[in-house]
Amino acid sequence: MRRHFVTALLCATLGWSGSALAQEKVLNVFNWSDYIDPTVLEDFTKETGIKVRYDVFDSNEVLETKLLAGKTGYDVVVPSGSFLQRQIKAGIFIPLDKSKIPNLQYAWPEVTKRLAVYDPDNAHAVNYMWGTTGIGYNVDKVKERLGDIPLNTWDIMFKPEILSKLKDCGVYVLDGPEEVIPTAMKYLGLDPNSKNPEDIQKAGELLMKVRPYIKKFDSSGYINALARGDICIALGWSGDVFQAKSRAAEAAKKTKKAPVNVDYALPKEGALMWFDNFAIPKDAKNIDNALVFINYMMKPEVAAKNTNYISYANGNLESQKYIDKDILSNPSIYPSKEVFDRLFIVTTNEPPVQRVITKVWNTFKRGK
Repeated sequence: MRRHFVTALLCATLGWSGSALAQEKVLNVFNWSDYIDPTVLEDFTKETGIKVRYDVFDSNEVLETKLLAGKTGYDVVVPSGSFLQRQIKAGIFIPLDKSKIPNLQYAWPEVTKRLAVYDPDNAHAVNYMWGTTGIGYNVDKVKERLGDIPLNTWDIMFKPEILSKLKDCGVYVLDGPEEVIPTAMKYLGLDPNSKNPEDIQKAGELLMKVRPYIKKFDSSGYINALARGDICIALGWSGDVFQAKSRAAEAAKKTKKAPVNVDYALPKEGALMWFDNFAIPKDAKNIDNALVFINYMMKPEVAAKNTNYISYANGNLESQKYIDKDILSNPSIYPSKEVFDRLFIVTTNEPPVQRVITKVWNTFKRGK
């Protein structure tokens, strides 16, 4: 779920006038930032003749606000699982004409099955990428402060006596209640998908104990903060942390200095598994082009190219033949079956429950 803040378009193929748009094959896509290999868009246009206007967002809330307002101007959007579920109930998306997406034959059955919890019969969405919410950290700085204790545990984030030792070098937490509160409930031994206000309050109490040691709530800047060595640790998304690791290595090549040593820990207690998915808004103007795009993105070679670029696992089983070995063999990106089975998902919340979550989260962020 996910992701990153970019103020400009990742890609806008060409500038065009209103009259030109009427004559050209176009597609308007709204996706998470830093979430695609740009050459994939170029290749798509070369192959299909469809020009892509590609805009980006950095939170499900931003996307949902546009979708609920209507007249988004987009033909393909990429909501995450629990938001997708709520949006389907609100009638925001059209059912997909699967006869026009033959590459669905390459979909990963296990991922498709889990996605169906949000989208019954997988009628409205196709998985693009999936990942986990865990711990990104600066290996050297954390070791200096914590020694050789195991890091694959939520103890690092939720035990005040541990997290307090990292305060001086920077602790970031995703600005996402749907990520953090269920994780806290899981750590407490509660059902992470609980809708019980008492369970949510217990998670809030746990979070308040570590609030003094959190420097910033952030869903985008922590990538570069980790890559530059500006912070010690971040509760973040798996692929983001591996992007930080790659950026640190690239920076080291340019400066000819030792790279900042970044790594990702998938906690043994279990972690949130999230799904980012292609869907078509009901007000889309270019539905056929949208289906062509989704089908193209489900080509195994294309899905692998995106995974190799952004270091997220994708929902295309056949693509694994083309994924870089260091990514495919990384258990924090493609976990073993044992770890995979411990990953949990959360479903959408009804308004009364969401109000409790919002109140708990705002109190946590304020620290009082």
